[in-house]
Amino acid sequence: MKNFIFDVDGTLINTYEMYMPAMIDVLAKYGYTYSPEEAERMKHDLFGITGKDALVISQIPEDQHEAILADWFKLSYEREDRTTIFPGVEDTLAKLANRPGTSLAVATSKLGAEYQEHIAAKFAFAKNFKTAVTFDDVKHGKPAPDMIQVALKRLGNTDLSEAVYVGDTVNDLLAAHAAGIKFAAALYGSGDKDKLADADFMLTSPEQLLDL
Repeated sequence: MKNFIFDVDGTLINTYEMYMPAMIDVLAKYGYTYSPEEAERMKHDLFGITGKDALVISQIPEDQHEAILADWFKLSYEREDRTTIFPGVEDTLAKLANRPGTSLAVATSKLGAEYQEHIAAKFAFAKNFKTAVTFDDVKHGKPAPDMIQVALKRLGNTDLSEAVYVGDTVNDLLAAHAAGIKFAAALYGSGDKDKLADADFMLTSPEQLLDL
């Protein structure tokens, strides 16, 4: 593989403890309470998708979305210190970036300002990426292929067989295949093996990318 495109949350960094307990806490503030079992299921099932989609799936009335999302976003970033880098990610990205003829990119559902402030400015591994495609760069987010297509164009990729998207959700998988490239499931992160059964590669560690 010559072009590696990466999702961020659940693939490069573990933001589960930052986002998901905050979601449950904010929903409770608005009167939506769940049993411990329901809350755990929701946190697991809704992680890795956009906040808007999470509220739709949770059947939260649309007229409350804006306020809930604002509060959820605010509380999550108050807990940003709970974020960790998955073991092996930093070393793997550095080795891939230094491999002749290989280019790296990000395709994330984060907004551009959010990526720059909370990823590029905070994590040294971001310097390995030639470009970062964010939600505000496209008309349609994942599972549409738009983000990956933009990333491929910026990388100058013309051979789809030489590109792979690395992610942890079904939407990541669908976006990769819709763009005509391979998908590598980050099972070392938040990826669920059963849900990602159609992945082209199953990664139990980031280092396995070095063999692609």
